[in-house]
Amino acid sequence: MARCEVVAGGRWSPFSTAGIRRRLLEAVLCGATSHKRKKGAESPRSIPPPPDEERRLEKLSELLQAEARESRSREEAEKKRKIEAFEEMQGVVLRLQETGEDFDLQRADAAAEVRRLAKDNPEARETLALLGAIPPLVGLLDAEGSESHISALYALLNLGIGNDENKSAIVKAGAVHKMLALIESGLPTTATSTAEAIVAVLLSLGALDANKPIIGASSGAIRFLVNFFRTPNPNTNSTQSKDDALRALFNLSISPSNAGQLIDSGLVPCLLAAIGEDANISERALAVLSNLVAASPEGRSAVSCVADAFPVLVDVLNWSDEPGCQEKAAYILMVMAHKSRGGDRAAMAAAGITSALLELALVGSALAQKRASRILEMFSEDKGKEALKGGIVAVSAPIDSSGGGRSISAASVAEIEEEKGMSEERRAVRRLVVQSWQHNMRRIARRANLPPDFAPSDSFRELAASSSKSLPF
Repeated sequence: MARCEVVAGGRWSPFSTAGIRRRLLEAVLCGATSHKRKKGAESPRSIPPPPDEERRLEKLSELLQAEARESRSREEAEKKRKIEAFEEMQGVVLRLQETGEDFDLQRADAAAEVRRLAKDNPEARETLALLGAIPPLVGLLDAEGSESHISALYALLNLGIGNDENKSAIVKAGAVHKMLALIESGLPTTATSTAEAIVAVLLSLGALDANKPIIGASSGAIRFLVNFFRTPNPNTNSTQSKDDALRALFNLSISPSNAGQLIDSGLVPCLLAAIGEDANISERALAVLSNLVAASPEGRSAVSCVADAFPVLVDVLNWSDEPGCQEKAAYILMVMAHKSRGGDRAAMAAAGITSALLELALVGSALAQKRASRILEMFSEDKGKEALKGGIVAVSAPIDSSGGGRSISAASVAEIEEEKGMSEERRAVRRLVVQSWQHNMRRIARRANLPPDFAPSDSFRELAASSSKSLPF
């Protein structure tokens, strides 16, 4: 097949608008010339093309030439723009690298320029780092004046956005130690705006796994974040400030090596106190607690030592409109019940965990149901029986309504026979349902001023037993 060569001199991308237009024009030209060759082969005499066709071909050729010139112009403009941007960034870095007190103001202005250039431009972040912007920005934290500190901090923050190499380079340049020096100096430079900028930078740097143990190795950073989370600045958006500090603490809690520092800083009581204030903060606080109780016995002991820890966590199980919070609270309670002392199970039972778990096992999310069922299974084991007796009514034979001793009714015999064919997990949950039902019936009897020896009828017991058949096991 013959190849059609049309106007040369321009280069187009095959997927650009210009490239598609060029291919359409080539197809038209190729079709015209092929048609002319076909006619010439059929006729012994050469027939010149009509004047209209010649004019059309000339017009198409002019359009292709114009498109080629426009494409070259765009390429030259883009090349010029990149050169100018590079020269601008080079000049900014040179101003940052000036030394001496006389250049502090100039360096602060240059840091503000770095912040602007790196804000929404990933290529600029990479280029500025390659030009050497990070070390002088870190060094600017030693200068006097909060404006210089804020400009340098937010410039470092923008350089680290979506760039793990820059985050690592910022830490290696000593940014963490210089930020802690600002915090510990007690000078006016550690104003609220500077503290908020430090929180933002620690949040960004802590997102990189390699930086987590480095930041957590110094108790100053963790202590600063915990204090900022506990008492955010009232003059700013306190919810946003607490959220930033909490997210930074969550990043650090992912590394097990930081668990000890986080616990020693008094973070656990702060997290439990924050649950219930705001949905987002509550879920993140529960996420940090999940990491701490799973990381070490000290984390579980810290939770047990808070007086109202289990009532708070059990209450979260009833937040039907917050499945994420339910799942995380169930995970914490599951770990505590599995690895902690028997006294923790008794405290959970006293806080009403059984009824909350039964409801969660029926109507919670898939993950929440799985975790609730696992906790119920733990409570049914031999090690948890004493804890259950201390927290809810123990399983016993029904009281004989005649006033005599305890006896087993026909309904109870039927229940025992039916339980023989059940799995251990379903049998345990069934018994917990019966316990909860008996407990509620006694409460109703007390409220109605019924005699102490009141015993529900067999029909009520059969109803309670049949309710366990709907459980998803």
